[in-house]
Amino acid sequence: LCKYVAFTPYYVLHSYRLWTIITSMFVHAGFFHLFVNMISLFFLGSFLERLIGKKRFIFIYFASGILASLFFIAFSLLSDSKVPAVGASGAIFGLGGVLAILTPRLPVYIMFIPVPMPLWLGIVIMLVLLWIVSALHNLPIGNTAHLGGLIAGLLYGLYLRKKYKRKVAILDRYFR
Repeated sequence: LCKYVAFTPYYVLHSYRLWTIITSMFVHAGFFHLFVNMISLFFLGSFLERLIGKKRFIFIYFASGILASLFFIAFSLLSDSKVPAVGASGAIFGLGGVLAILTPRLPVYIMFIPVPMPLWLGIVIMLVLLWIVSALHNLPIGNTAHLGGLIAGLLYGLYLRKKYKRKVAILDRYFR
């Protein structure tokens, strides 16, 4: 079953299993992976959805997930394109990217670090920690997918920031 829902660049590049660009966002590599993604989605997603509305939220979630998959494809060409990817992390980093632009000083906590920090710093720390953990333990973490999702979110955040200047100014004052 996993081979039909996990995203594998080799198959997508050869026009097989194109649907996995979407389905892979709903499959996870174990309970801990699912738990961390769902906790992150709950905290980032519930706040962002209230800020930008349901339609924009759904758009950026899927756009970030798709761009995450495209980044994963691009960088897999440099290594092994038959390594599958699963998880919502790329889409969730996209949500974080939007929030980092709209509310960069929003105080957040990262699991295992009991100190509040600005959202933008929390995202940087998580990216770096994931790269370090994957390098030290040779884990197949989709770091390039995380980066692709984050870039999608940052770009959409810039668009929203420019379009809704007054609302963003209120948020800036609130999170000083």
